[in-house]
Amino acid sequence: MIFVTGDKHGQIEYFLHNSSLRKIKKGDLLIVCGDFGFLWDSSDQEYKKLKWLSKRRFNIAFVDGCFDNMKIIEKYPVSSWNGGNVRFISRNIVYLIKGEVYNIQNKKFLAFGGGFNSNVSEDFNNNWWPNKKENVSAIDAVIKNIEKENGEFDFIVSHEAPASLTPCLENGFSNINSINLILEEIRTHCKFKKWFFGKYHLDKQIPPKYNLVFENFVKVD
Repeated sequence: MIFVTGDKHGQIEYFLHNSSLRKIKKGDLLIVCGDFGFLWDSSDQEYKKLKWLSKRRFNIAFVDGCFDNMKIIEKYPVSSWNGGNVRFISRNIVYLIKGEVYNIQNKKFLAFGGGFNSNVSEDFNNNWWPNKKENVSAIDAVIKNIEKENGEFDFIVSHEAPASLTPCLENGFSNINSINLILEEIRTHCKFKKWFFGKYHLDKQIPPKYNLVFENFVKVD
């Protein structure tokens, strides 16, 4: 089975004390919609958390968000996984690369992570997280893959929301950034069953087929 959840920010407590995690069995996959947060500063404490997660019976895949350190993530080599390119963090933890398509349990997923933190300056965002050149490369990759798949997917996973969904959000997330606009283009040019995204620290369904995830572990079906 496949489950989806939202921001974890490197807090192991989400895995230690969330009773809904019990329904995730051996061999299942948990997808985190950005801000996984366990690759941040390469500290001893962080290493211990990753080691604990690497011993879990289930697998974890994540897209990057506003608070994932891409300088650390990109040190891991690119490998192939379920038909797309990933970076293996450990035997059961993989980073899903922007614009890649994965065939997981006979379901086709399009991944497009990336996040913009409106609370800090643009210079900080561009210096710490993916820069404009990297985003152009990701756009080229997603266009190529959308054309290859005729724009048809079962599920789309992102951190940010498509721009047209921002009026449905709360907590003051109303500003539209470049990633929101890219995702809006993807939304209007693709057919899909459901779209999962995180960032906004809410668990909320937005009809007809959008799922904002945070603390809950939502089963994909």
